Amino acid sequence: MTAGQSTQSGAEYRIEDLAQRSGATVRTIRAYQDRGLLPKPERRGRSNVYGAAHLARLRQIADLLDRGYTLASIKELLQAWDTGRGLGGVLGLVAEVQGPWSDEEATRITRAELDARFGGEPDDEAVADAMELGVLEPAPGRDDEFLVPSPQELAVAVELYAAGVPLSAISGHLRELRGQVEHIASRFLEFTTEHVFARYLGHRPPTDADAAEAAALVRRLRPLAQQTVDAELARAMRLFATRHLQQHLRPDGPPPMESGPRAVALPPETIRAVQGLVGDENTAAFIAAAAEREVKARTLDTLTATGRCPPDGCQQA
Repeated sequence: MTAGQSTQSGAEYRIEDLAQRSGATVRTIRAYQDRGLLPKPERRGRSNVYGAAHLARLRQIADLLDRGYTLASIKELLQAWDTGRGLGGVLGLVAEVQGPWSDEEATRITRAELDARFGGEPDDEAVADAMELGVLEPAPGRDDEFLVPSPQELAVAVELYAAGVPLSAISGHLRELRGQVEHIASRFLEFTTEHVFARYLGHRPPTDADAAEAAALVRRLRPLAQQTVDAELARAMRLFATRHLQQHLRPDGPPPMESGPRAVALPPETIRAVQGLVGDENTAAFIAAAAEREVKARTLDTLTATGRCPPDGCQQA
């Protein structure tokens, strides 16, 4: 009988044929046998004969490795499978965790479109930096096109560049921010694992019922991380932006800067008058709003005098 020929008990393979069918190497198959991940083959004379169950098991192992499981945890899961407990709930939990954590959909962009968004001048170094950070990914089969996993992230970079921030500074800021956000994500997972998921995942492997309930919790808790970060970021930005503006509007002015906008020192009596009008904590915001209103008014006066209006029309400030 030749290898791979069907019999009443199913297909049969030599180890070389099993490796070819499964995508694993002969060495890997033998290592799995030694670890107890793969049942021993049937011995026939001088040959080892493998069957359809061995091929299915190798494909299960490959799938679990792709999902991030270690060989040790795979062994426990497969033992649970062999004792009839099943993997359905666990794989459902894995699928839930590995599912999208954002409603954002990836898009494509050509190199010409990318260059146009960033001033029209090609910058190979900046593109390489963006690909290293995962902001851009190569499009399969296209040398002049990229995948954009997060269009919002790319849009932020475009706006910062348009505001005068160099691409190298944008990349450096993203690297720093990513490290801090990953720390926040790690702490959130530790927190929820300790107080929520420990009772479901404390025993290995979890039962189907526990895994299914944990998957449902993931769906419920998934938006909470982003909502918490959004709320705290808004609070922190409001706090620090106000402090920053107050520092730059204080009577003695901020420390001198080598470059950037020049700070304007207001007379102390002006500061005191505004404080008496709106209170100390609202002083900086009031002065900023007044300055912005004055700038808009003068811009409109100039445009009216020249007979030109902005795109939204000549409105009163």
